[in-house]
Amino acid sequence: MTVATRLCLDRLRRGASARRDYPGPWLPEPWLEEVPAPPESTAPDRRLDRAADLSIAFLLLLERLSAPERAALLLRDAFGAEYGTISAALGRSEAACRQLLHRARERLRDPAPARRTASPAMHRRLLTAFLAAARSGDPARLLRVLAKDARLLTDGGGKAQAALNPILGGDKVARFALGVGRRLPPGLGARPIAVNGQPGLAIFLDGAPWGVLGAEVAEGRIQALYLLRNPDKLHGIMRSAVTSGGAGASLGQRADFPPA
Repeated sequence: MTVATRLCLDRLRRGASARRDYPGPWLPEPWLEEVPAPPESTAPDRRLDRAADLSIAFLLLLERLSAPERAALLLRDAFGAEYGTISAALGRSEAACRQLLHRARERLRDPAPARRTASPAMHRRLLTAFLAAARSGDPARLLRVLAKDARLLTDGGGKAQAALNPILGGDKVARFALGVGRRLPPGLGARPIAVNGQPGLAIFLDGAPWGVLGAEVAEGRIQALYLLRNPDKLHGIMRSAVTSGGAGASLGQRADFPPA
């Protein structure tokens, strides 16, 4: 555990300096492996909790933390490590590790009121409705699926066309989506996948990876959209057997964009 933790700390520190010069928003490389179905005895809310543990939103929250804070938080909360173990892994006193953990939890505390998260089925329906609305050219349809404070982050890494700044506000996200929808090439198609344990879409252009679309969904609306276009982060689409969050659809089963 100590060796693995210190290797992770080194990588986090190197990555932090690289992301300071990153062109536009940075999104984590998506985890697209097949997600084993939880036992039927698992409570539905626990199934959602497990997906949230790996969600893009949670990984972006972790970026607020320093490398030692992140290590202390994950060792304690994800792996249940004792403070003595954390102390040995980080090379700090137990008191210092307790303080690190306290600061990490404070930074991750969300002042916004809790929102009712959506079921995977609702998640998929909203993503499908968003794509159909974007292609329809009808802003009213888009606004019906977007929260008023919805946001869109697009990661092109300087290697693919993407917005260089976050798009904030449902109306601005709608205008951006309609503009992109008008310029989409005809050979574009999408397949349902699980993106970090949650329903998402792998987008292809003439069979080649074009992007990955994930979302945060709550209160019956899309709260955030994450469009990953950096080709360096899309290799997993072709490598992995991915599913639509337990629905059984794999990349071998094509699902074109829904009709407008």
